[in-house]
Amino acid sequence: MTKQKNHITQRLQWGEDILALAVFFLLAFLPAFETLSRFFGGAGVPASPVLVQHMTLWIGFVGAVLATRQNRLLALTTKPLFQADEDFHFGRWIAKNISFIVVISLMWGSWNLILVEFQYPFNIAPNIPRWFAQGIMPVGFTLMAIQIFYSSFSNRMLRSSMLMMAFMWTFIAFSDAFNENSIILFIGCAAILFSLYYGAPIFVGLGGIAGLLFWSEYVPVAAIPAEAYRIVVSPSLPTIPLFTLAGYILAESGASQRMFKVFRVLFGWIPGGTPIVIVFLCGFFTALTGGSGVTILALGGLLYPLLRKEGYNELFSLGLITVAGSLGLLFPPSLPAILFGVTAGVSVKDIFIAGFIPGILLVLAVAGWSVIQGKGKNHVTESANKINIGAALWAAKWEIIIPFLVLLGIFGGYTTLVETAALMVFYTFAVEVFIYKDLKISEFPRIVLD
Repeated sequence: MTKQKNHITQRLQWGEDILALAVFFLLAFLPAFETLSRFFGGAGVPASPVLVQHMTLWIGFVGAVLATRQNRLLALTTKPLFQADEDFHFGRWIAKNISFIVVISLMWGSWNLILVEFQYPFNIAPNIPRWFAQGIMPVGFTLMAIQIFYSSFSNRMLRSSMLMMAFMWTFIAFSDAFNENSIILFIGCAAILFSLYYGAPIFVGLGGIAGLLFWSEYVPVAAIPAEAYRIVVSPSLPTIPLFTLAGYILAESGASQRMFKVFRVLFGWIPGGTPIVIVFLCGFFTALTGGSGVTILALGGLLYPLLRKEGYNELFSLGLITVAGSLGLLFPPSLPAILFGVTAGVSVKDIFIAGFIPGILLVLAVAGWSVIQGKGKNHVTESANKINIGAALWAAKWEIIIPFLVLLGIFGGYTTLVETAALMVFYTFAVEVFIYKDLKISEFPRIVLD
């Protein structure tokens, strides 16, 4: 029985991985193909922008399934929740059960949304109905529920208790007598907040409380996935997973070392120049990858020892790297700026234009502050000459031009923001695999799944 279950689990995981890779490939391929078709006068894929928008929905739910499997869902605690505990813990037991119930409820709401769409079909592209594109929502929540159920407990009795709690909530949810009972609403919200304290994913808190409030007002829970669908299929949102993937490709390669050498020869000759190098390097790399988290991941281990070696204390070193990693967020292709534009309904292009001068001022202010903090430290200077500068620039030329290519595509009117992000994925892949050869093609699936 155990062997059969392990075999089924392995096949399920294999299917999830293949689906994630296929969706990410289509997400990058369709905008890139559309761009090339436009330049060369060919026929593009019908309704390509709409398909790409719905690919974002798919990649979001596939990513949620993978995060559940890897126990990496965003939570307020550092200890993973969905794993078998050695000793019974009441708080974690409640958190696991609440998470399971909320996911099942969202799955039910998604399924009801699909049924409504199936009765009133609408095509988003030739021969592709909207209910098919939305089908990833109930499938995704179902796979997440299965992962939570099997990974939370090794004890059959505790697993059975999870099912009993789910059936109990089902009875309450479908009994109209409980809807207007404020005590049930209070207990439910308190249980969800209690679960968040013990490691339940943040989406469980948001979705669970929203679902309870809707339920108390006789609003179908399908309103939650319907609104999620409306938000996720935004025209600009596909840029986020695409720029993130490009950033991870750069982070996994030797781009950080090449960038460091460039900024080292440019600013390392200044007394106390290491903090300045870090400020400009992290700001540039964040603009390159679109997110500060990738910058800290790629450069933190390289830059922290340098600061400590020159006598900077731990708090300053960690603070400078963290702050410097956020300086590039005002420059394209910043993911927070894109998110703000999508949420506020403001042109992303206008946001980048408006953030350019404040971004420059922030970089200069932090650089000046770091120099003041570095007085009296054991500074290591780097001699600057044309040969060293030229060699460093030449070695990193393919990566240095990335921000300029992004700016040219967006502000030159040659490509849309989504097309620019898709082309950046293929560009970074080609540069790191075929030119620098830092990565192998066989490593690419791991990078995508991470």
